[in-house]
Amino acid sequence: MGNGAGIGDRRKVPGEKSAELITLWDEYVPKAVFRTAPIFVVDGKGALVEDVDGNKYIDFTSGICVLNLGHCNDKIVCAINEQVGKLSNLCVHVAMHEPYIRLAKKLAEITPGNFPKQVLLTNSGAEAVENSIKIARKYTGRRGVIAFEHAFHGRTYLGMGLTSGVKYKHNFGPFDPSIVRFPYAYTYRAPFQVSDTDYGNYCTKTIEDGFNTYMPADEIAAMIVEPVVGEGGYIVPPIEFIRGLRKLCDNHGIVFIVDEIQTGIGRTGKMWAVEHFGVFPDILLAAKSLGGGTVLSATIGRKDIMDSVDIGGLGGTFGGNPVSCMAALKVIETIEQEKLLSRATKLGHIAKSRLEDMKGQYDIIGDVRGLGSMIGIELVTDRVNKEPAAEKTSTIVNRCLEHGLIMMPCGAMKNILRLMFPLVIEEDELSKGLDILENAIREVNAEN
Repeated sequence: MGNGAGIGDRRKVPGEKSAELITLWDEYVPKAVFRTAPIFVVDGKGALVEDVDGNKYIDFTSGICVLNLGHCNDKIVCAINEQVGKLSNLCVHVAMHEPYIRLAKKLAEITPGNFPKQVLLTNSGAEAVENSIKIARKYTGRRGVIAFEHAFHGRTYLGMGLTSGVKYKHNFGPFDPSIVRFPYAYTYRAPFQVSDTDYGNYCTKTIEDGFNTYMPADEIAAMIVEPVVGEGGYIVPPIEFIRGLRKLCDNHGIVFIVDEIQTGIGRTGKMWAVEHFGVFPDILLAAKSLGGGTVLSATIGRKDIMDSVDIGGLGGTFGGNPVSCMAALKVIETIEQEKLLSRATKLGHIAKSRLEDMKGQYDIIGDVRGLGSMIGIELVTDRVNKEPAAEKTSTIVNRCLEHGLIMMPCGAMKNILRLMFPLVIEEDELSKGLDILENAIREVNAEN
């Protein structure tokens, strides 16, 4: 190991060993399991990884926000090792264990809302989504669910129905007919000239009007929304939009579910992105970085709502296993002790300032947006018509990889670059990664 290219150096992608493994991958893994970087990683620390060919990379993805505290964080590794030597799993339905209840208590304490809460621990974000809808339907006795354009809520059947992107659910239907979809306040692509505030209010009013045309309010059990859209484009809505949704739910007895699976655990500079909007959800969903690299998700909600489900209606064999629970407790403790929320804000400011400078130089950049260290760069072929530059986005991602930076696109047209670097990234690593990104953007912009 270690004989490949260093950060910034040009390297062949994939390398020889990665190419050999890709041959096996293509034979034994379905093509539907998509891949972005054609490399096989064997080692990672902080914001750096190394592949089987010895090439080193800066990771601007954090495993899609799974590793906000970086690869192989020493504190989390120690917590995992200590717990796995004691008890790895038994299933809480057989006999309970202390890490589950300690984590449940901690999550109830750190989520928004000054009211009693209860917590269900499961494995994946999709499980948290599914359980939140089950709970809301049981609590309200209603069936309808409001979801939004550009949303991503998982690949399970109900999750696919809630998800907006066609590519995730093509030819998999039928989906739950009780799902009603409305526009998200995507101000950069508002269909008419209007202020951000007015567009946020307009999108909320669209839902109110929809109660007369799509489904009456008294049949809606829940509304599920990402406070900042993740897979759908790293879209930050106006504050009036999220506040309007909370008010609408209050007015009609609808359970307000906030999907913080990608936005949570400090990514936006607060523990939960919804805190930026000054409202609290009835149910909050967490996963990804919650487990510090282990498998864990949580459905955290008002006690009266969570406790409405009959015994046996919630649970799972592996949900809230002691290893993942101890990892999560250490994640939260580390964020608090190392003041990583303020660091997420600082790093995000550094990155956004640099990206705004790039926007002033390169016409391909149509928009720079984000909260904290959750930042999106929308690339267009024409700033006037805002035509998505999907092919050029792919080229930039590939050129970044060739020079040692792992990036990922997102959005329906895959024309948005998203910055998801670990919150523990060194500032010189962040700067070097932005250098690589700017070089790639400069080259592709000049080719327009």
